[in-house]
Amino acid sequence: MKQLLFILLLAGCTSPATNDPNPVTPTYPTDPNPGGSATLGNGQPGVVGISGISAWDGLSSAEKNKVKSWNSLFVHASVGGDLEDGSQNNGFKFEFYDGDKLNDGPNGADWNSINNGVNISNGEPEKKLAAFKREALQQKDKLQIAIFKFGYADITDANVETVKTGYKQMIDELRAAGIKRFVHITPPLIYIVTKDDGNSAKMKVGQWMRDTFRAQDVVFDLQEIESDNGACKLGSVWTICDKYRSTANCPSKGQGIDAPEGQGHLCETAANRISKAFLYAIYQTAK
Repeated sequence: MKQLLFILLLAGCTSPATNDPNPVTPTYPTDPNPGGSATLGNGQPGVVGISGISAWDGLSSAEKNKVKSWNSLFVHASVGGDLEDGSQNNGFKFEFYDGDKLNDGPNGADWNSINNGVNISNGEPEKKLAAFKREALQQKDKLQIAIFKFGYADITDANVETVKTGYKQMIDELRAAGIKRFVHITPPLIYIVTKDDGNSAKMKVGQWMRDTFRAQDVVFDLQEIESDNGACKLGSVWTICDKYRSTANCPSKGQGIDAPEGQGHLCETAANRISKAFLYAIYQTAK
């Protein structure tokens, strides 16, 4: 059986004191009826936002299961873990990529293989881009869909242009190497109630992603969903809606409870809902 998706798991956005020092090594149950087909279609470029949730719900099981047959590499930090957990709760489990080969089954799972055993922290976007490019090029003969997501601490007012330039260069190099299908993810927002703490910069990068890639690739507009398309905002700056963020009443499955301001993990219920649009974005690349 093909595994669903293969992950490069980066250091999370929480402080070291709140990270699990003894993560459980995952297991890989055999799916007796994986469904789907390894054949990739032409796909449908464009932007997948809020409407992607109902679009995923409207697919037949056979269509949904196609994503299990496509080799994908997903790099992310902690909000990506929320999307991963939500996908698993919806029946689509991610597998761990060990830095060696795609689809290698239950052995050799490595939580930090992206940087040879050393975590890349949020706030180091250039290192994340370089690491993802290295791994994607290593797997280019098998890799069918490349999926990259910045962490919510990666983009600031000071580095918007640097991030855009580095990201575009990475995508161009991967495309030139023969990787043709991409899911671009607009950078996740944080919860702000007193002042903007980087969301404006993240919005600029998100708009740039939509403008730059929507004609050729799929853009998963996480920002649109998190903010209810701008309904949740401080002044003119979008923020993750209170109902979607991780709180004591609804914590993130893997990240715990957020601070009162300045973080942006997803409540597990919200992650279950939002991950449907994420899965639909993957489906759109090769349907």
